[in-house]
Amino acid sequence: MKLATLKDGSRDGRLAVVSRDLAWAVYPGEPRTMQAALERWDDVEATLTALYDQLNAGNAADAFAFDPHNAMAPLPRAYQWLDGSAYTNHGQWMERAFNLTPIDTTLPLMYQGGSDDLLGPHDDVPFRDDAHGIDCEAEVVVVVDDVPFGAKAADAAAHIRLVMLANDWSLRGLQPREMKTGFGFIHAKPSTSFAPVAVTLDELGEHWHDDRLHLPLAVDINDRRIGQPNAGEMSVGFGRLLEHAAFTRRLRAGTLIGSGTVSDAADGAGSAALAEVRAIEQVTQGQIRTPFLTFGDRVRMDMQRDGASIFGVIDQQVVSALG
Repeated sequence: MKLATLKDGSRDGRLAVVSRDLAWAVYPGEPRTMQAALERWDDVEATLTALYDQLNAGNAADAFAFDPHNAMAPLPRAYQWLDGSAYTNHGQWMERAFNLTPIDTTLPLMYQGGSDDLLGPHDDVPFRDDAHGIDCEAEVVVVVDDVPFGAKAADAAAHIRLVMLANDWSLRGLQPREMKTGFGFIHAKPSTSFAPVAVTLDELGEHWHDDRLHLPLAVDINDRRIGQPNAGEMSVGFGRLLEHAAFTRRLRAGTLIGSGTVSDAADGAGSAALAEVRAIEQVTQGQIRTPFLTFGDRVRMDMQRDGASIFGVIDQQVVSALG
């Protein structure tokens, strides 16, 4: 099943069921929002699935053409956004390039991000100053229903209800100051962007296993491909990330868990973030050649299965917040 949130003038938008080919959509009578669906998942899943089957068969009453430009983030605001860093390859490149002290990865790496203002797939993305080191970060994100306090990885993974694609924007020039405080990111992590639709695990078929999504994630900047790393190369899967997050508390329905920047050591995989591109240049060429983003640049992300987009495309322009 594929679900989206469409603009209706409210902050939480209107829940829509979207066809597998992303061509058509229909509004369920209830629930009206994605958050409400997640909180009542066991009660509403069968009804939403039946509507999805009707839509794919061309039998859904009141179906309309799906316009991804009218999509908000699947969860336009979320109670919690916890972002991991589950790709060892990404961390190793950063450490080698910039002589960083290796981070203890005995426990999964995770920080709490801002989730009150999440961006849709075609929204312009505002920044104060393009001297702040604007960077993109392509990630896979899972959404859960209620996860019990202290849930172990296998049990926690059973609570994954939806999978999404995200661009977790970063301001690299502001990160060092905030990292030194030890309190986490505020200025260096602006609003995160999401692809138009969230999908259930069955939509991913054999590509979802070991609590990971094993497909390449393509990232283009100004129509130039910087990478298509395979998202399945996580050093720990989402079950382990959820176990870590639930170690001292329960997780409420609608919590988002991010994979961190997708990274893949395979030849030709490229990168999903400019910071990694620059790190590789520093190590292999002795100097950084690739700049960070500037106003007017466009970033596009997509993940396909059998030649068709799964989540729809993130395609956004970097703009000045000051006009």
